[in-house]
Amino acid sequence: MIFKINQTYQKIGLFLLGLLLTSSLLIYSNWIVNKLREDNREIVKIYSEIIAKSLNETSSSDLGFIFNEIIQKVQFPIIYSDSEKKPNYYKNLAEGLSEIELKNIIQSMDELNEPIPITYTLQGEKILLGFLHYGESSIIMSLKWLPLIEILILFMFIFLFIIIFSSVNKIEKSNIWNGMAKETAHQLGTPISALMGWVQRIKNYPDKSTSIINEMEIDINRLTEISDRFSKIGSNIKLSEVNLGQVVKENIKYLKKRYSFDEDSLDISVKVKASPVIVGDYTLIGWAIENMIKNSIDSIEIDKRIIKVIIDENGKSGIIYIEDNGKGIEKHNWNKIFKPGFTTKLRGWGIGLSLVKRIIEELHHGKISVIKSQNNKGTTFKIFLNK
Repeated sequence: MIFKINQTYQKIGLFLLGLLLTSSLLIYSNWIVNKLREDNREIVKIYSEIIAKSLNETSSSDLGFIFNEIIQKVQFPIIYSDSEKKPNYYKNLAEGLSEIELKNIIQSMDELNEPIPITYTLQGEKILLGFLHYGESSIIMSLKWLPLIEILILFMFIFLFIIIFSSVNKIEKSNIWNGMAKETAHQLGTPISALMGWVQRIKNYPDKSTSIINEMEIDINRLTEISDRFSKIGSNIKLSEVNLGQVVKENIKYLKKRYSFDEDSLDISVKVKASPVIVGDYTLIGWAIENMIKNSIDSIEIDKRIIKVIIDENGKSGIIYIEDNGKGIEKHNWNKIFKPGFTTKLRGWGIGLSLVKRIIEELHHGKISVIKSQNNKGTTFKIFLNK
């Protein structure tokens, strides 16, 4: 009865955590969107003042030249209309639009953003020259969808966790629940924190938005991959040919780019003696490699973290060696470290290596083991995967 009550509290806690994260993402994304809108409006105001001043000093026939020359780097659609809101010039819209089409666009723009009047004062009288109408930038449009994608993935994780935990042994259920929650935080933490960093960078450097959005797409794809990992770990998987060298290098490359360590404090090297093609699941093998690298990083307590990954093969198997300079593992714990809930870390849940063992041995019929470990000198793991 107590276990059922605790299980209920855990589900409520997970729901509340999801609700909190969802609310935080929505609030933060909306704040960024509103801030970008304010920045866009200030830009348009500056343009309107420049155009008004230029018109005061030049003839109206030069307006097209002024409009196109002044507004060169703007990244959102913008239309100049006269005082009767008749469109004259526009930018960042399709070519050859009719007056009726432009008026419809102006109406949509004005519903989103109040148009900026272009005025100047002549002999004490304020004269209305026209309006600048503007729409949403591609960055804002992308950010509008970002929280919805994150919310969908977040609740998908919660749903998948409930399915996974309902099938586990009752004795281990509590420990595994906590461990999977910790693993979720680890899995989601890297791409989500990266996404939040990219959003902040867009705010600081809007002119570099194209390259930043490319990086954001990598992290969104990473979130989709994480979702795929959790859906596969509790089900029958379809194995196919996987280039072992490729999956190892790609996952380590992503981790190295997203970790905050510099080259002086973290050195991860990959040596490919052979590049075997094994039978497996690309996504799950990548997850196993990622967990092994993270486990090695966490085990190292000195300033210089050194991790060496060697890829080799024999007649029937692809082989991965992972060596670190961490604190080492006592020999009597060499097998225990792969059991759910077992950990030597103060804040660990003992789920990372147990997931690796399930992926390698239960789903791929391979083998993972500790082949060497010395106190304060490091540990070497060996993984066999069938060709």
